[in-house]
Amino acid sequence: MSATEKAELRRLLRRARSQMGAAERQTATRTVNRLLKRHIKKGRKIGVYWPIGKEIRLDDFVQTALRRGAKLYLPYIEPRAKRLWFTPYAADGSQQAERKRGASKLHIPQFAGRKIRVHGLDLLIVPIVGIDRQGYRLGQAGGFYDVSLAAMKYRLPTKTLGVGFACQLVDTLPREAHDMPLDGFVSEHGALRF
Repeated sequence: MSATEKAELRRLLRRARSQMGAAERQTATRTVNRLLKRHIKKGRKIGVYWPIGKEIRLDDFVQTALRRGAKLYLPYIEPRAKRLWFTPYAADGSQQAERKRGASKLHIPQFAGRKIRVHGLDLLIVPIVGIDRQGYRLGQAGGFYDVSLAAMKYRLPTKTLGVGFACQLVDTLPREAHDMPLDGFVSEHGALRF
C-alpha cells in the first residue's frame, strides 16, 4: 500500500471517529476507561499517552490508577530520534512541561524526569487511528510507537493494549515487515485479545 493510500485510510478512520456524537463519545469513553481498570495493580508501571485531537481520553483510568498506587508514564520524544522514552506522570500534578513538541493545536507536552524504555513498563496503552483483527495498528504516521515496539522484539515483551472507539476496528490493515501486533484492543464494544 502506498503512502497516499495509507494517508487516505487515516483520513477515513479519523472521519469516522470525528462523526461520533457527543453523547455517544462520552458513553464510549466511560466504558473504555472502566474496562481498562482491570489492568491496574499497585506498583505496576503503565505507559499512557497524552491524547491528540479526537483520540480517546483516559482521564478516569489515570486518576483511578494513581489512587490505586500504579506508576504511570508518559511518552517522551527525544529530538531527532524515533524510539520513545517514558517519563513518570506526577500524581500531584506538579510536573512541568520541559518543552512542547508538535505544531499548531497538536502540542504534546514533554515532561522531564527519569526516563525508561518501553520494556521497563508492565503495560503500554497505545493510541490508534485504526486497528485490525490481528492486532496491527495504524498510527498518526510519526513512527514513534512502531520503532519502540520493534525494539522489544528480543526482550521480555511489555503487554500492549490499543485503545479507541469501535469504529476504528477494521478487518485488515496494511503492514510492513517491522510492524508488531498489539496484544489486545479495548473499545466500547469490549476487549479483544490477539
